[in-house]
Amino acid sequence: MTCDLTTPIDLLFPQRISFGPGAAAEVARWAESRGLRRPLVVADPVNVARLDRLGFAPGVACYSGFPPEPDAVALDHLLAAVRAAEPDLIIGFGGGSAMDLAKLAAVLPDSGQSFTAVVGAGKVVRRRTALVQVPTTAGTGSEVGTRALITDPATLNKLAVQSAHMLADFAAIDPDLMASMPRAVTVATGVDALAHCIECYTNRNAHPIIDLYVLEGIRLVGRLLPRAADDGADREARAGMALAALYGGFGLGPVNTAAGHAVAYPLGSRHHIPHGAANALIFPHVLAFNASAVPERTAAILQALGLPVSAEPQEVFAAAQRWCVDLGCKMRLSEFGVPADDLPAMAREAHAIRRLLDNNPRELSEQDILAMYRAAY
Repeated sequence: MTCDLTTPIDLLFPQRISFGPGAAAEVARWAESRGLRRPLVVADPVNVARLDRLGFAPGVACYSGFPPEPDAVALDHLLAAVRAAEPDLIIGFGGGSAMDLAKLAAVLPDSGQSFTAVVGAGKVVRRRTALVQVPTTAGTGSEVGTRALITDPATLNKLAVQSAHMLADFAAIDPDLMASMPRAVTVATGVDALAHCIECYTNRNAHPIIDLYVLEGIRLVGRLLPRAADDGADREARAGMALAALYGGFGLGPVNTAAGHAVAYPLGSRHHIPHGAANALIFPHVLAFNASAVPERTAAILQALGLPVSAEPQEVFAAAQRWCVDLGCKMRLSEFGVPADDLPAMAREAHAIRRLLDNNPRELSEQDILAMYRAAY
């Protein structure tokens, strides 16, 4: 696979990105400088106790009543709270779920549109409320993205909204916020960042500009994720992982993910396996499957991770699987209690996610996906 240097690409970044220890405290100063006086923080329950890190005085309005994988019902509850509070600033403070909800909370009340009306690309008509994103995990890269994912409670499918109106005005990436993450969360979110980088790099829409970011992101994960997992207070490792997640986020808008995320989604939507853990379980299978289509890029990924270089599918799988196992990832669907008789339905659901599978360098049939699930069982 080669990337044509003449291929057009649009890059959208927040007007301001602050990166480094203490960056979160810039949020209140940024808001004050713009005369924004009614902030509403969308925070997961873990982060409600540390709203002071954003620099606001005690009592800042906060909404935290949503599950780890929010669905359309949770979004409706949030939108009702936003309409009641009438904020002039929405702040996403947490992992990808908090930040994705913040994006929708910033656009939907002012647009007059329903959530179902904006599912897809480019359907949001406007945003009048300021938007700030502050990640507390090093995984999703959602702080610099234009996409939000919400689960449909009826079908359990992930519904994606993409719009330039959902791009943050300000993203503050503070690695010190991530020092308290438990090992399991550090590993799961770190592998999610890795998956974003790899799926952008081995993508039909791969672009030389994005390659620079995501390949460096892979190197950072390979070098620093084991350190961050072993010692949460390792500030260099935490900063490196935050940067890897940011680089992966840079690729999600113009390139996006591919088969890895499509095959992983039913694990979360149907069986509530955490997103990062699902990506880790699927990662070696998809990397090995794609090796014949992108042998040079597969070899570059393994080299960036510090693993034996190969484009032979069995060797690629063994190296990637061992890397995940060494980090402590669960690599069997049975370990998560997934029933074997649900694998065909999971394969059908994953195969229908064309917005991602069509980006993959090698076509996956429903039977290919089912074979991956069975091999991972």
